[in-house]
Amino acid sequence: MKSYSNRVLSIGFLFVFICLIPLSTSANILNDSIVKPQVRNSPIVIANLKTTENNYVKCTYGQPLKKGREIFGNLVPYGKLWRTGANEATEITFTTNIQIGETQLLAGTYTLFSIPNKDKWTIILNSELGQWGDFAYDANKNVLTYDASVSTNSDIYEGFTIQFEDINNGFNMLLLWDNVKVSVPIQKIGEIEKTSKKKKRRRN
Repeated sequence: MKSYSNRVLSIGFLFVFICLIPLSTSANILNDSIVKPQVRNSPIVIANLKTTENNYVKCTYGQPLKKGREIFGNLVPYGKLWRTGANEATEITFTTNIQIGETQLLAGTYTLFSIPNKDKWTIILNSELGQWGDFAYDANKNVLTYDASVSTNSDIYEGFTIQFEDINNGFNMLLLWDNVKVSVPIQKIGEIEKTSKKKKRRRN
């Protein structure tokens, strides 16, 4: 009788085991079919601002981290072109015509490069979009260069950060990393007048 009971128990365990195999296999197949998001060492960040005058600016960039390293003059060399971020080149979009320094630009999207130095940064806007880093940089497609002053920040920024400040008739773009702060004043303007050279009439 005891032998018979043991056989029944063994058959029962075997039946349960066989039933669980398809469930386990299905779970594995289900896990294999899940597409997981890509994890980046330098995440994609979006900085944006809608001003009190209803102007909108948006900047998309990869955010590198300090990780105990010396940044400017070392990881980011002085005097050399920088993508102003990580991975894909940084892109900035304006919904209104703007002016930086003496240069006026139409509303649109531009690639943002820079050349950091200890006392100033050269800010570059380029018309070629969809670039990876600065490997395909073409200076002939620059639409703006502007020398921005550098100051020391009281805070230490672990990640490279772009921020916008609302000001009268425009905004400031702030570039922040480590204890370095670069400010770029951007003004809103109306229609951009096209300059044309008038031909001088010959005197008879």
